[in-house]
Amino acid sequence: MAKTDIARRVYNHTWKLDPIVRSLLDTDFYKLLMLQMIWGMYPKVDATFSLINRTTSVRLADEIDEGELREQLDHARTLRFSKKEMIWLGGNTFYGRKQIFEPEFLAWLEDFRLPGYELSRRDGQFELSFAGPWMYTTLWEIPALAIINELRSRAAMRSFGPFALDVLYARAKAKMWDKTERLKALPGIRISDFGTRRRHSFLWQRWCVEALKEGIGEAFTGTSNVLLAMDNDLEALGTNAHELPMVFAALANSEGELRQSPYKVLQDWQRYYGGNLLIVLPDTFGTAAFLRDAPDWIADWTGFRPDSAPPIEGGEKILAWWREKGKDPKQKLLIFSDGLEVETIEETYRHFKGKVRMSFGWGTNLTNDFEGCAPTETKSLDAISLVCKVSEANGRPAVKLSDNPAKATGDEKEIKRYLRIFGEKGRVEQLVKV
Repeated sequence: MAKTDIARRVYNHTWKLDPIVRSLLDTDFYKLLMLQMIWGMYPKVDATFSLINRTTSVRLADEIDEGELREQLDHARTLRFSKKEMIWLGGNTFYGRKQIFEPEFLAWLEDFRLPGYELSRRDGQFELSFAGPWMYTTLWEIPALAIINELRSRAAMRSFGPFALDVLYARAKAKMWDKTERLKALPGIRISDFGTRRRHSFLWQRWCVEALKEGIGEAFTGTSNVLLAMDNDLEALGTNAHELPMVFAALANSEGELRQSPYKVLQDWQRYYGGNLLIVLPDTFGTAAFLRDAPDWIADWTGFRPDSAPPIEGGEKILAWWREKGKDPKQKLLIFSDGLEVETIEETYRHFKGKVRMSFGWGTNLTNDFEGCAPTETKSLDAISLVCKVSEANGRPAVKLSDNPAKATGDEKEIKRYLRIFGEKGRVEQLVKV
């Protein structure tokens, strides 16, 4: 396959030639899996998603042109799933299962289009939200984040000439390849690409995925990006995300229902998927609270994805819980995915080697690590912590507590109520870089 000259493409690109979101499949696989469950079980639930810039020092509305942002968002609304994409979704094997997507769901998906949005500016930030039926608004999260991150990259590079861009990408490629060689030295490691949401650009994510495929071979297990999985004959990876328990909790009518909402989510998920998709994401309202109240049947699930606690500390707590439940951690799986640097991957791999099966979902620091690569000093190419979270469900405020209070989202009064119910044990504030 001929490789795209990214520097030349960036220098020459026009919006018509190079829209940021090229396909509705340019999303994370877990969004489609969650969407099918939402479509099948919760079609009457409304959910609002809102943009949150946790790197408040970066004034996005000053860096990105609002007109360009609207053009890109409007372009994404024109997209439909193509016939080729629908055939691939219907006929491909995912997690060892054929036809994971129901024919009725795929028939509905053929006519899917992203709903409208609300966009304004306030204090140097964009206020961007997507309101409506949950089964429509949920698919805005990934393209919205990809659009804003790439517009920011484009704005930062606008003053660069072709040679400066050549140098920028040459340095970034060398930096990325150095990481690849370090990971290749870890026997039996399993790495996947989780970098769609906060990538530098689509073209750069594609380069990183193709480089990993060549650089670490079978140790590269696939990508969360559905389009890149299809185009590169890779496994599409991902299970579920924080939005499910956040919505279920918001809809709870009592404190008892609220306390049980994380487990109700998993019951519905198991009913829909089972098998290799039984991965627990425990930190929405704090991992300590989740493990404290978790029913015994959760110990039978394949594994956990500890997301916001320090990986070694968080992983050890889960191993201890498995042992309490009479399970052998060596038969279980931990998937690490929170802000991973290559050094963190190496340290975590060495700590848990022989104790548990593990894999690493490598995100922003794979697909958007340009620190120190620009020929002239700029911070505008540094990745920021940008998320798009559920803010309301059926008009009720939605909350995420997280193991890291710096990642908490929601109304302050509601956060305090959730903390009273779930407790603060195990929550440790850490700097959120990406």
